[in-house]
Amino acid sequence: MIFDLKAPIFGFDSTTRLELKKIDDIFMRLQSVDADEPSFTLVNPFVLRDYEFDIPSNLQEKLEIDENSNLLVFNIVMIQKPIENSTINFVAPLIFNTDTKTMAQMIINDKPEYGVTEVIASFLPKDEDA
Repeated sequence: MIFDLKAPIFGFDSTTRLELKKIDDIFMRLQSVDADEPSFTLVNPFVLRDYEFDIPSNLQEKLEIDENSNLLVFNIVMIQKPIENSTINFVAPLIFNTDTKTMAQMIINDKPEYGVTEVIASFLPKDEDA
């Protein structure tokens, strides 16, 4: 599914259209339509933790969000080897409105429990036999 970017992804101001592709039930790939860069691996934060925030009204307007909108939320993952060392940015989620095919990145300023580089291993089940 191709989305028009309504608020820039930080560091990629010239990117305007991106394609969201499913990898599996947890991970997605976000790739620029018009160039090779940027390309991001995304994760569904809701499978990892309790995660909630309010979308500011100005962003709701840009994405044409109303009470009936179908939204997706993903976070950027910095992939490392092994995968357990990968980090997730919970402070800057990507919001997708699948009805209007628009998206944006936002910053969460009021949730100190969310970090910029949280290690994915801290959200995985602990192996009791190890």
